[in-house]
Amino acid sequence: MDFLIVTGLSGSGKSKAMEMLEDIDYVCIDNLPPKLLPSLGQIMARSESNAKTAVVIDARSGASYTTLSNSLQELKNMGVVYRLLFIDCEDDVLLKRYNETRRRHPLARKYNNSVKDAIEAERKLLDPLKSQADYVIDTSQMKSRQLKERIAGLFAGSIDNTLQVQCISFGYKYGIPADANLVFDMRCLPNPFYVPELKVKTGLDSAVFDYVMSFESSQEVLKRIDAFIDYSLPLYVKEGKSDIVIAFGCTGGQHRSVTFAEAVYRRLKQKGIRTTVMHRDAERNSSEVKSRGV
Repeated sequence: MDFLIVTGLSGSGKSKAMEMLEDIDYVCIDNLPPKLLPSLGQIMARSESNAKTAVVIDARSGASYTTLSNSLQELKNMGVVYRLLFIDCEDDVLLKRYNETRRRHPLARKYNNSVKDAIEAERKLLDPLKSQADYVIDTSQMKSRQLKERIAGLFAGSIDNTLQVQCISFGYKYGIPADANLVFDMRCLPNPFYVPELKVKTGLDSAVFDYVMSFESSQEVLKRIDAFIDYSLPLYVKEGKSDIVIAFGCTGGQHRSVTFAEAVYRRLKQKGIRTTVMHRDAERNSSEVKSRGV
């Protein structure tokens, strides 16, 4: 049985997450009243062992959302195993999304149609659930495609292998990924940006990858990062953490961070660890460089 409960901020991307869950054969139920969750859990417990069900419960439930914590505890008391996924997003990004789409926030009427106040109130309402979540995904800097890739990486594999690592490259000028467990700063290494023939390429290009890794300092940093990850991953598992996000940052998220995210991703895959890789800002920054006529 694979029972996934999805919650999070309105406008954060739960609908996109459910689309991907449907694509990987989950039966998806949207906007379930929290009080019905224990009954659904009983049905799930009697289902065939390979059943995959995902249910969204969020602020659209109104005042009854406050009963979700009680319903989750009831599931535990019944012995129903579930996982909780929380989709998060920064307030200013949510506000921008609502302004662009002109959609009504589900709590807006309660707060005199103030989207800003509604977002703040919803976050306060949902924060206790975020602390209980097995997985937290922050979509503030994610494209829809990247969110779907993240969901697929987390839930398309076997539930028996619970440890899932995601390597993310990012640019510091766009902000550190809020859901990162480990962050490594690659700005201490030689920068391909200052090599004319490499400037508009990314760490996905072999020329950039080979350039970054040609330095003794890069090799030493990779060796030390690799050793630290080998040491820390079992400790995360021991503490019950099954979703580890390792982020690698450089100035623009185009060269050094991409190279190291790829290098660590490949090493973890070789060790048999379920691993995915995402380059959050590589395409964006490369496009900006080209648009400036470089």
